[in-house]
Amino acid sequence: MTKKKKTEASGKLKVAMLGGLYEIGKNLAVIEYEGEILVVDCGLGFPDDDMLGIDLVIPDVTYLKENEDKIKGIVLTHGHEDHIGALPYVLQQISPPVYGTPLTIGILRGKLEERTYETEPDLNVVRAGQKIKLGCFEVEFINVNHSIPDAVCLAINTPLGMIIHSGDFKIDLTPVDSPMIDLPRIGELGNEGVLLLMCESTNAERPGYTPSERLVGASLDSIFFRNADKRITIATFSSNVHRVQQIINTSEKYGRKVVINGRSMQNIVSCAMELGYMHAAEGTLIDILDIKKYNPEQLTIVCTGSQGEPMSSLYRMAFSEHSRIELSPKDVVVISANAIPGNEKLVNNIINELFRKGVNVIYDAIVSDVHVSGHACQEELKTMHALTKPKYFMPIHGEYKHLATHKNLALFLGEKPENIFISEVGRVLEIDSEGARFNGTVPSGKVLVDGYGVGDVGGIVLRDRRHLSQDGIIVVCASVSTESGLLLSGPEIYSRGFVYVRESEDMMDDLRELTAGIIEEFYDNADNDYAAMKTRIKDETAKYISIKTKRKPMILPIIMEI
Repeated sequence: MTKKKKTEASGKLKVAMLGGLYEIGKNLAVIEYEGEILVVDCGLGFPDDDMLGIDLVIPDVTYLKENEDKIKGIVLTHGHEDHIGALPYVLQQISPPVYGTPLTIGILRGKLEERTYETEPDLNVVRAGQKIKLGCFEVEFINVNHSIPDAVCLAINTPLGMIIHSGDFKIDLTPVDSPMIDLPRIGELGNEGVLLLMCESTNAERPGYTPSERLVGASLDSIFFRNADKRITIATFSSNVHRVQQIINTSEKYGRKVVINGRSMQNIVSCAMELGYMHAAEGTLIDILDIKKYNPEQLTIVCTGSQGEPMSSLYRMAFSEHSRIELSPKDVVVISANAIPGNEKLVNNIINELFRKGVNVIYDAIVSDVHVSGHACQEELKTMHALTKPKYFMPIHGEYKHLATHKNLALFLGEKPENIFISEVGRVLEIDSEGARFNGTVPSGKVLVDGYGVGDVGGIVLRDRRHLSQDGIIVVCASVSTESGLLLSGPEIYSRGFVYVRESEDMMDDLRELTAGIIEEFYDNADNDYAAMKTRIKDETAKYISIKTKRKPMILPIIMEI
C-alpha cells in the first residue's frame, strides 16, 4: 500500500510533556498547532522519600491555565491514577471538555464527586474505534491491552501529520474479557504515514514479551486448589479489573464467597460491575459484615495494600488494626502485584509482619506468576515501531534509563538518531515542514498535595520538615517587661526531637544563661531591633549546640513583651 500524501501545512506543531519524563507517573502531554491545544492524560505521581508529609504530586498546569481558551479538549488513554488522578485538582483550575472510554470516565466521575467545582466538569464518553474532531485535531481511539479494560492508544491527526500516542499497552494474545489490541488498525495508520510516535517506555529494559494476564489465572487456580482448607486473601491493584475478575471466577469454581475490601477497590469494582466490565454470580459477592456466617475456607478476601500503603486494608490486617478481619496461621495471603520502585520497603514490612503471624504469604519471590505487567516489553515495543514506521520518535512514560533504552531499541530498528528526541518536562519539540528540533520551554514542574492543600507546600516548607525530622527543634521562650526591660519569665528551653531534657539539664541551664544574657544586653543598650536579637539568639545557640553535640536543630526564639 502506498502512503497517502499529506497536504503541505505551513504551521508549526509543538509537543511538550508536563509530566511523565524522568519519572514514573504524572503523565500529561500537550500538543499544540497554531493556537489550538490538545491535552493527553492528566495523571498524578507519588511523593519521593524526601517529600515528608506529602500525599500526592500533580503536574504544574500553569501553561494550560494561561492558555485555557486554546484548549480544545483533554483526551484520556485509560483509567489509572498516573493518567487521570490529577484531573480532580486540575479541573478546579480549567474546564475544557474531557473525553475517555466508558470505564475511564466512570472511574473519573467517581473521583470528581468527592470535590466541588465552579463549572460542572464536561465529561464525554467515547469508544474504541471512534473518531472525534477537536479543533484542528482529529482523534481516533484504538483498542489496546493493558491491566485495566477500555485502554486505548490515540491516533491524533494534525494539519502537519499523524501523531500516534501509545498510552500504556501490551500485546496480549489471550486477554481476559476484552478484545486483543487492534494491531491491524495501527498497521494501517503506519502505511498511511506517521509523523511522530510517542511511545511508553516503562518496560523498555525487559527483553521478550510481557506474559498474558491469563497466566495469573492459572497460578490462582493452583493456589486455590492447594489451600482448600484456608481462607485466602489477595491484595492487588484496585484498578486491575481483569485480575479481580479472575479471582471472582476462581472463587466461584471452588465454592467460595468473595469480600471486596478497601475503599478504592470497592469503588472501582462497583463502577466496573455497573458498566458491565465485571460480572459475578448472584450471591458470590458478600458484605464484610457477613463473613462470620461462613467458615474461613469458604471465603476469599480481595483487598487493597499491594504497595504496602499504611492505611490500606492489607496493612491493617497485617498489624491487627482491622476491625473485622484477624489473620492467623489458618490464612493464606497472596500479594498479586510487583512493588512500584520506592515502595519495596513498605511491602517488605507487611510481608515480614504477616510471616510473624504465621500466615502463609505468596508473592513474586515465591511464585513468579502471581502478577504480570500491563506494559510492553522490548519485542512488543519493536512491534509498535515496525507497524507505525514513524518519521520522528519521542519515548515517553519512564525514568531516563527507560527512555534511553527505548531510544537504543529504535536505533536497532534502523531509525535515524537525529529523528529520535528524548525530551524533558516542559521542553518543546517543534515540528514543521523543515524538520524537527527542540525549541524553548513552557512553564512546568511539580505541585505538591498535602491533605486539602494543593500547592501550598513548597521547597522551603519541605526543607523545614526535613530539618525537623533529622535534627529536631529547640524553642527559646521568654517574657520581657516593656517598661523596665527586665526578664519577667524564662528563658525557658523546650526540646522536641533533639535531646531528652531530663538527661541534659546542664546543657539546658547553659542555654538559658546564654539566651538570658543576649536578651538583657539588647535591652540594656536600648536596642529595639527585635529581629536582630532573635537572629543573635539563633546564631549563638546554634554555635553552642554544635560545639557540644555536633547537631544542628531548628532554633525558634519567641520573645513576648508585656
